[in-house]
Amino acid sequence: MPLKGKILELKKRKEEVLLGGGEQAIAKQQAMGKLTARERVIALLDEDSFNEYDLFAEHEARDFGMESKVLHGDGVIIGTGTIYGAPIAIFAQDFTVAGGSLGMMHARKITKIMDYALRMRIPLIGINDSGGARIQEGVNSLAGYGEIFFRNTLASGVVPQISVILGPCAGGAVYSPALTDFVFTVDNISKMFITGPEVIKTVLGEEISMEELGGARVHAEITGNAHFYAESEMECFEQIKKLITYIPWNNTKKARRFEPKDPKPEYNIEKIVPGDPKQPYDVRDVIRAVADDSDFFEVHEFWAANIVVGFGRINGETVGFVANQPLVLAGVLDVDSSDKAARFIRYCDAFNIPLVTLVDLPGYLPGVDQEHAGVIRHGAKVLYAFSEASVPKMTVILRKAYGGGYIAMNSRHLRADFVFAWPGAEIAVMGPEGAANIIFRKEITEAEDPEKMRRLKVKEYKQKFANPYVAASRGYIDTVIEPYETRKLLIHALEVSVNKVSDRPWKKHGIPPF
Repeated sequence: MPLKGKILELKKRKEEVLLGGGEQAIAKQQAMGKLTARERVIALLDEDSFNEYDLFAEHEARDFGMESKVLHGDGVIIGTGTIYGAPIAIFAQDFTVAGGSLGMMHARKITKIMDYALRMRIPLIGINDSGGARIQEGVNSLAGYGEIFFRNTLASGVVPQISVILGPCAGGAVYSPALTDFVFTVDNISKMFITGPEVIKTVLGEEISMEELGGARVHAEITGNAHFYAESEMECFEQIKKLITYIPWNNTKKARRFEPKDPKPEYNIEKIVPGDPKQPYDVRDVIRAVADDSDFFEVHEFWAANIVVGFGRINGETVGFVANQPLVLAGVLDVDSSDKAARFIRYCDAFNIPLVTLVDLPGYLPGVDQEHAGVIRHGAKVLYAFSEASVPKMTVILRKAYGGGYIAMNSRHLRADFVFAWPGAEIAVMGPEGAANIIFRKEITEAEDPEKMRRLKVKEYKQKFANPYVAASRGYIDTVIEPYETRKLLIHALEVSVNKVSDRPWKKHGIPPF
């Protein structure tokens, strides 16, 4: 056959394969309000940047009638492209082909692009839309999942791994996203669960919908399995693109530097934090008051909202912000917020992103429920993560820093490189009222006017301990600063710590309080 004829044959084969499961299956996918796998890849990547591999791959199954079935691409698309010029490895499960079910060839394609991402040291994006393991292929399907999980673990901390849930993701399939760095979900489209509603009804006799069991909002607000939530697929893709601008390609690089921009004038740092330590405020406004262009990209926005984590830039450089949120539970640390902070801290440390910690909390959340939920073990994760982190670490104590919370929130004792405090900061074992009640119990109970004596003793305690100067006199704080100086000093801290070296004892790895 002449070359022209071979080219025509290639085009015909490609046209057939590019239809995936066929026009009827595509129409069904679109009727569910979902884009097709290729539409998703094209929408996410830079225009004309996608290069697809293993387009003509086919399954090798021979049981249960599979030998006569043609599954174009075996239900998954793999390839490389760019986002804002940054190279990306990507796979997208194609629900129009056998429900995107995972068989051995399907898994081989995914692991091939995972190996490529690790070898080329570029980020990996996985778009999940699958009915789960292909039953006809039996244990081969389970083996395929195992190979994927192993590679997720191998790539962890080496290249960024992003999971996008744009359809069902059930059973063993959910563990791959759980092993990745960031999980994106979309309302009414994303579904994640170990056992489906049918199994729950059979075993427990309970009726529950997929959305109630493992929808996007459930995982964004309740379980914390999802880091980002969007109303539409296109909004989700914009979130992913923005994330890519904040993170490096791999663990040997630094995030791309942007032109510095001053914060927007509406975020006046002098007016955000109230003088009354009991009055709440939104700590995100403090972040916006110090971040370039007041741009803050929050992670886990809807889960464990008593702590705020996310990315911003200072003087053009990406930093990770960790901040107590006085608007929610007075900013206390508890089981979920400890998990949330520790995970984010470890991500930033793995990918060379400096950490800025803003402190305003009364300590750890007390109560039987928290104790029984393991707040000791979970709370220790924050201590471990900050202690382990070797990137530049800067802390600003805005207001309250009491008890174990003071230590946990990147204190000097956990080797913060710079610790600043505002003049109104209160650093103590506990709040003045509680401390005075304990220390001066005898004087208060024996006084003619116990309430007046209590007020006097609270004032005495505040003057002696509830201020930043005792800690500053011991060298635990580098300096007490005015709020308007915060951004300037953070910029300086980043500049002088750019070549930071952290000497640690050799070990295979530590043992965090998982």
